[in-house]
Amino acid sequence: MGLPDKARAVIIGGGISGCSVAYHLAKAGWTDIVLLERKRLTSGTTWHAAGLIGQLRGSANMTRLARYSAGLYVGLEAETGIATGMRQVGSISVALTADRMEELRRQATLARIFDVEVGEVSPSEIKAMYPHLEVGDVLGGVHLPLDGQCDPANIAMALAKSARMRGAVIAEGVVVTRVTTAGGRVTGVEYTGPEGPGHIAADVVINCGGMWGRDLAALNGVTVPLHACEHFYLVTEPVTGLGHLPVLRVPDECAYYKSDAGKMMLGAFEPKAKPWGMGGIRADFEFDTLPEDWDHFQPILEAAMARMPLFQSAGIHTFFNGPESFTPDDRYYLGEAPELGGYWVAAGYNSIGIASSGGAGMALAHWITEGEPPFDLWEVDIRRAQPFQKNRRYLKERVSETLGLLYADHYPYRQMATSRGVRRSPLHEALKTCGAVFGEVAGWERANWFADAGQEAAYQYGWGRANWWGNQRAEHLAVRTGVGLFDMTSFGKIRVEGRDACAFLNRVCAAQVDVALGRVVYSQMLNARGGIESDLTVTRLSETAFLLVVPGATLQRDLAWLRRHLGDDFAVITDVTAAEAVLCLMGPQAREVLGRVSPQDFGNGAHPFGTAREIEIGMGLARAHRVSYVGELGWELYVPTDQAAHVFEALREAAPEMKLCGLHALDSCRIEKAYRHFGHDITDEDHVLEAGLGFAVSRKKPAFIGRDAVLRKAEAGLTRRMVQFLVRDPGAMIFHNEAIVRNGRIVGPVTSGNYGHALGGAVGLGYVPCSGETEADVLGSTYEIEIAGRRYGAEVSLVPMYDPGSERMRA
Repeated sequence: MGLPDKARAVIIGGGISGCSVAYHLAKAGWTDIVLLERKRLTSGTTWHAAGLIGQLRGSANMTRLARYSAGLYVGLEAETGIATGMRQVGSISVALTADRMEELRRQATLARIFDVEVGEVSPSEIKAMYPHLEVGDVLGGVHLPLDGQCDPANIAMALAKSARMRGAVIAEGVVVTRVTTAGGRVTGVEYTGPEGPGHIAADVVINCGGMWGRDLAALNGVTVPLHACEHFYLVTEPVTGLGHLPVLRVPDECAYYKSDAGKMMLGAFEPKAKPWGMGGIRADFEFDTLPEDWDHFQPILEAAMARMPLFQSAGIHTFFNGPESFTPDDRYYLGEAPELGGYWVAAGYNSIGIASSGGAGMALAHWITEGEPPFDLWEVDIRRAQPFQKNRRYLKERVSETLGLLYADHYPYRQMATSRGVRRSPLHEALKTCGAVFGEVAGWERANWFADAGQEAAYQYGWGRANWWGNQRAEHLAVRTGVGLFDMTSFGKIRVEGRDACAFLNRVCAAQVDVALGRVVYSQMLNARGGIESDLTVTRLSETAFLLVVPGATLQRDLAWLRRHLGDDFAVITDVTAAEAVLCLMGPQAREVLGRVSPQDFGNGAHPFGTAREIEIGMGLARAHRVSYVGELGWELYVPTDQAAHVFEALREAAPEMKLCGLHALDSCRIEKAYRHFGHDITDEDHVLEAGLGFAVSRKKPAFIGRDAVLRKAEAGLTRRMVQFLVRDPGAMIFHNEAIVRNGRIVGPVTSGNYGHALGGAVGLGYVPCSGETEADVLGSTYEIEIAGRRYGAEVSLVPMYDPGSERMRA
């Protein structure tokens, strides 16, 4: 049968990801779908996957996707007649250290928030469920009874069969050679198949190419940063009386175990992995394995022989090594590529592709057919990828680490160790000399805290007060009582200019941006549901030019949103991030310090809050924006990159009392002021009014994206509210995803947390359901925060607990 010359969607790749997308698009009513597989279905990595189906992930929406996958796979056999091997045998994760036990207890709290059945189990209970396990040094564990395991290849075949039954065409032995484009959109694919070359015109092309996905995307200038690593496991000969055991994870030994057909499997996520395929993947690669490497696997096997003595006597049936693709941050890619309209991606699953692909296919099909995702998917959004990350040397180094991080301790503030130093501020070396300890976001090296003289300038990770807690406290209090300086060069900076720039920005921003020259406007860009797509400031530089400042991590997303909505407006959108360094001078003494290095008047009359103007500083020029993300008097100084070092030196010389501050102090200051953080506190599914940001919305404007949803919500009333929490026990630490407990019942997760050094305790933000309730009803309840199974009393507020009237910032 020949391939059609036209289709609504072409899917590239016949692993479980591509089959799931085909299944869900077909279920949505699309009949003209074509899936093209270069060899045979599942022949890349799906066929050798371990098939572990875990429901719990690190956030509510990733858990929703994983649970959807589990439910889908349970029902597939009845739908298609293909045995999927899906068995809900449950899973156990065990802890050998106190830190791991803390992490597992935090995960159990997370499961309770997301309504996933979970139980903490003692060593004796683990032994009863897993008789073969040595538990002498086990501290405890967590049991999820509805987790399971499956046959990955058969699940992919079942998805493919169901898609075919609904009209999809699935063709094997067809190699896509190029995605064709015109006018910034895909037009179809060119291919070579058994009957020769051809072209299929298509509205939508979906790259489900797995470990081939990066190179395929690069042909069209699309960024899909992933790289294959070798992944090892072995399977024993049959073990008498083994039966169906729960899936077992011993992350402290980098190992997982599962029983299958009377045999025992041992798999590994070793700390330093072996990248594979740096020179490309052979054209004839199909159901291939990689060479054995017993030396590499030996430490895992030796630990397993002690942990489960049956490995000392059972023969080895298979020692397997196969490639799987990994990404720089251990999260997969989903969504429409920002570089090319109609080019969609579902790839880079970091060894959880079987558990993720069912939900990912559902979410992507919804996104394609409805024009928006079913819920917030920023964690896996392709728009978080930075263009430089497709560099192969960068990826080779990074994925050697990210594979092992799957089973490493997931400590708060854990920093990547590999592929560092790619993007640096012009002040990087100067800050390093001053004791800066750097973290990395979107490739940017950012000073997170400053070590004292004689203190080791490095992280020591843990769940309690970190080795840098005192440093953060000193920096935080300097901003509250004196003056501090932050290097925020990593801010994303977007220049929008042209005849229609003002009208365009007023259409995409909720706030009124047609303001006087020099005004700085805080705003959100909303979607049609009133959800927050971007959190930004807009500064009017001239009649026709504006500067948008966004978080460094969201720059690619924000550029894509702007370009997608430009339409026929005459305006140019330019990324100018690298053109200016940003020095944030913050604190009650900021005005006095600026007066020492600049002849300008920085009083309220000459330079009121929310305005920007050019100033002389040292022997250079800068643009001073009087705004603050820490809630104190201060200015963001936008300095041409070539003058940044001079301005920094001039400030240091003029104000030796000025404290250099890092991003950890910035975050603890902002959370005391209840300032929201995009991606945690506010996302595209959080309504701007429920997020407490209605003050930044101009309802007087006749039209902007999301206006109708704002008016509807204002009339109907809020169903939940963003609330600030202060934990009364000063020893408690909250970071993110702890449970909010209202009147004894869990009502949701803490969206972000840090230590409020001026307030004297851990501070968090989170949403509380409030349908039909008054503010007094919300505040009148009893609140606790559950941390790793323990509950701590908390005070709550709907206004910032620190300086609620913002008098300090406007002083």
